[in-house]
Amino acid sequence: MNALSAQSPLARLLTPPVSIGLLTLATASLLAGAWYFQLVLGLLPCKLCLEQRWPHYIALGLGLAALAAGLAGQAARLRPVLVLMALIFAASALMGAYHAGVEWGWFAGPTDCGGAAPAAAGSMQDFMKQLQTTRVVSCTEAAWRFVGLSLAGWNAVISLGLAGFAALAFLRRPS
Repeated sequence: MNALSAQSPLARLLTPPVSIGLLTLATASLLAGAWYFQLVLGLLPCKLCLEQRWPHYIALGLGLAALAAGLAGQAARLRPVLVLMALIFAASALMGAYHAGVEWGWFAGPTDCGGAAPAAAGSMQDFMKQLQTTRVVSCTEAAWRFVGLSLAGWNAVISLGLAGFAALAFLRRPS
């Protein structure tokens, strides 16, 4: 039996509604993970970390809109969404790879990647207090690593996999 016959489990995963649902769930999970690391574990994001979230926000909105359209009888129009999602995840993978490269010292990071400027202080004493409490987050230092990859590196790997899955689902011809 062919692995991609119309009745195979893999073929069902590659149908536009199911694959878009899986991609949407995956991108929501990545965003939830980023927020968990920030809010629960206290790992503050740098400028590049925050920028890497944008493709996932866009993919989440696109995926939810596409699923709503699919439920409204527009399932035939879902295939082009897979191309857009593949491109969005490819961009996310490139952003993650760039940031991981900055962390490893392979690329120069942005010159303004050191945290947000504090609000204007009313006095020198207020300014000194702000300096003591402001935590500058550098783009060049990975706050966390797992098997050698930082969060940026894992974003690159996972986003590349999601881009490949979206492209595969698009390229599969409907039965």
